[in-house]
Amino acid sequence: MITAVIFMAGGCDKDDAPNRSKSYDLAVKDVLGVSGKVTFTETSTTSTTIDIVLTNAPSGTHPANLYMYSTVEDGTVAKTLNQVDATGKSSTVVNMSFSQLITYDGSIRVLKSSSEPTVILAQGEIGGNVITTTNKSYNLSTIGVFGVSGTALFEKRENGNTLVTISLTGTIPGESYPATINLGSIASVDDGTIRKTLVNVDGTTGKSYTNIRKLDSGTDITYENWLVYVGYINIYQTSILTANIISHGNIGTN
Repeated sequence: MITAVIFMAGGCDKDDAPNRSKSYDLAVKDVLGVSGKVTFTETSTTSTTIDIVLTNAPSGTHPANLYMYSTVEDGTVAKTLNQVDATGKSSTVVNMSFSQLITYDGSIRVLKSSSEPTVILAQGEIGGNVITTTNKSYNLSTIGVFGVSGTALFEKRENGNTLVTISLTGTIPGESYPATINLGSIASVDDGTIRKTLVNVDGTTGKSYTNIRKLDSGTDITYENWLVYVGYINIYQTSILTANIISHGNIGTN
């Protein structure tokens, strides 16, 4: 969820107001109960103050970074921010304009500590990666005796990219299930060509999250393209994609 706040001065119009500000939620990740907010405030035409406020953070200081790409991707650090202190706060002035940041293809992440860099306290999408309210869900039906079924949710980001969330029931904890988007339909199959390899479904949670900006071929694809796509999703039992398909479902215009 995204919240925008405009500070007015001297009766200025919103578009002309100085010190524009915009806030984004930071959601819990690996440590239950931790959440927060990050706020971008325009400090000049070329700089922005990034303020982070966490609630229920554990004791100590916590590294914070502005990353390239979304929270479900392995993005690199674009800006190292000041650590979140014992009060749960961090404030950093960065040499990026406010306009640049509110359209940025990035995310914010706060880590538990420098010695535990893989433990994420809270994270959130920013700029162009914010999820809109536009989405489409497709059913994934079970095949044979495997008893695995669920849904594939396609959500539009502000920048037109797509977050695909696979949610399955009947998976086995500890297992990992490959998933692909193929050309054709589950009835006709056509050539069955894999067009997009999705992140494997975690058997423990039954979940998979994939941000899609391109097909495997490198061709750009937007959320609107998926709505008219002639394709289907396969969920596989093993990493050998010619092995048992345990769940599938049509997407797009099928």
